[in-house]
Amino acid sequence: MPARSRTLARVALLTVAATLAGCAGAVDDGGAAPDVPVVRLADATVLADPKNYVGASTAVLGAADGAEVAPAEPELPVTVTDVQGTEVTVTDVSRVLALDLYGSLSQITHDLGLGDRLVGRDTSSSFPGSEDLPLVTPSAHQINAEAVLELAPTLLVTDTTLGPWDAVLQVREAGVPVVVVDAHRDLAGVGTLTEQVAAALGVPERGAELAAATTAEVSAKVAEIAAVAPQDPARRVRMVFLYVRGQAGVYYMFGQGSGADSLISAVGGVDVAAEIGWTGMKPLTDEGLVAAQPDLVLVMTEGLASVGGVDGLLEQVPALAQTPAGQHRRVVDMADTQVLSFGPRTADVLDALAVAVYAPGSQPAPEAGTAGTPVELPR
Repeated sequence: MPARSRTLARVALLTVAATLAGCAGAVDDGGAAPDVPVVRLADATVLADPKNYVGASTAVLGAADGAEVAPAEPELPVTVTDVQGTEVTVTDVSRVLALDLYGSLSQITHDLGLGDRLVGRDTSSSFPGSEDLPLVTPSAHQINAEAVLELAPTLLVTDTTLGPWDAVLQVREAGVPVVVVDAHRDLAGVGTLTEQVAAALGVPERGAELAAATTAEVSAKVAEIAAVAPQDPARRVRMVFLYVRGQAGVYYMFGQGSGADSLISAVGGVDVAAEIGWTGMKPLTDEGLVAAQPDLVLVMTEGLASVGGVDGLLEQVPALAQTPAGQHRRVVDMADTQVLSFGPRTADVLDALAVAVYAPGSQPAPEAGTAGTPVELPR
């Protein structure tokens, strides 16, 4: 595996939105139980002063839209050059696997009108009907090559967030066309990722349409959020994204280029990690956190649970008490498999986060056990 690809794999694993950890076969249900009402930003009561709100809140994403998507008719054969520079010819998309840590690739495939061609799923797939498909990522972020080959796929679309890479190569060496798409996730890449998947599936025109629609939805949502966020820069909520895993003693602060920076900007916040020059994903330091002085901390739901909730977070990260976020207990959590996914439901993710930030009293918290499966840093 080229050095650049290994680097991409490690970076992507830090920005994951899905993995299996002792919960084989689980399917992320969208972060909310079916009977939990989801309040949209347009219907929420926005705080007059979100910067000084006291208390924690959860961003709740509703179940995926179950509306039927018109079937697509692929034009094959098609030859594509994937992100690793490999030229791949695809002649058959009757049995497709679209696998990544985020569940984004299977969702894109479904939204392109080829959901009925999918023969298996990763842990994070949550498109309608995905729960009935065989699971081929049975533990952590690993692909099971034998399970993949047993499904006799005619195409595998994946990225470098899953491994081991030898398993992917084993599938390719068995004669299955493998197309590797971009592993990085941020707002700017949502449309590009959609088009990469569509090209591999032989539906480039449908891909361009879906990419344009998704991008337009995200742009409209960012504008909607900007309209309710404080206009005065001094009143904007200062945010930081922390990755925490209490049982492993892992505490990271995400900065520029992590994906969290674009998320914070999209919800109208001030990215305090960027202010202090924090780049990528690095182990949290007391000095860095105190220098950042966040008003609000974003975390993954399972991460927050791993430290015992807000009380445990304040105990495990005592420097947080020296920030407005700690003093106000201002923590917003969202399901691990959603918050940094940057897939087709990005606009809905932004809406859910905006409600949690600007109208926390409007959204009921999800029931225990509905937040999806936890994301784990690579060892």
